[in-house]
Amino acid sequence: MPRKGSDTCITRLEPLRPRGLQMRVHLDRGEPFDVALEALERMGLGVGDPLPPNRRHHLLDADAEVKVREAALNLLSHRARTRAELRRKLVGKGFRPARVDLCLDRLAERGLLDDQAVASAFVRDRIRRRPRGKGRLTQELRAKGVADAMARAVVDEVLDDENLTEDALAMQVLEGWLKRQGPATLRALSAPGPTPEREKARRRLHGYLARRGFGGPALTAALDAARALAKR
Repeated sequence: MPRKGSDTCITRLEPLRPRGLQMRVHLDRGEPFDVALEALERMGLGVGDPLPPNRRHHLLDADAEVKVREAALNLLSHRARTRAELRRKLVGKGFRPARVDLCLDRLAERGLLDDQAVASAFVRDRIRRRPRGKGRLTQELRAKGVADAMARAVVDEVLDDENLTEDALAMQVLEGWLKRQGPATLRALSAPGPTPEREKARRRLHGYLARRGFGGPALTAALDAARALAKR
């Protein structure tokens, strides 16, 4: 681009540590500023090129696109995230929502953002490490920004794949709870007839299972099984 007499000109490009992916742009007039090397390359700018206000605006716009993408990839390198989780993080870092949405669209096109895959991995980890009922699993997925219909479908699909029922998950949770109880609680649960101690222990167990998303037949079956298991 021919330089007009009033145009500011790039006089030097200074690589910044550690990897030289950021450059300090020195001008013949005005203060230097930092941008991503990729943004300069995208704009085709180098030493000696004019940098009028409109071109500087486009350069800074390209730099912002690079920065939001790098921030997104850095977050994804730590752990998989849903689109909503990643969007919240990036907007919280000060990036404009419209720019974040465009970045996320591009990541999704490249297969780097997949709510269904993230939801499936989350549920598999939950049922293996900290089993929960279907209601609680669905609720936790919704909190991650997964759409309700997708959350319910993923929970059902994972349980089918793992050949698990909600009753079986409730029994796993029950057995884990029993292992952590003292002798007095186990004796109360295994008592042959109703006693105040037995009812108190059953209420504690009921609350524990309910907080982990179990209800209906699964919760009832676990409570009914507690007496026999407590005797072992």
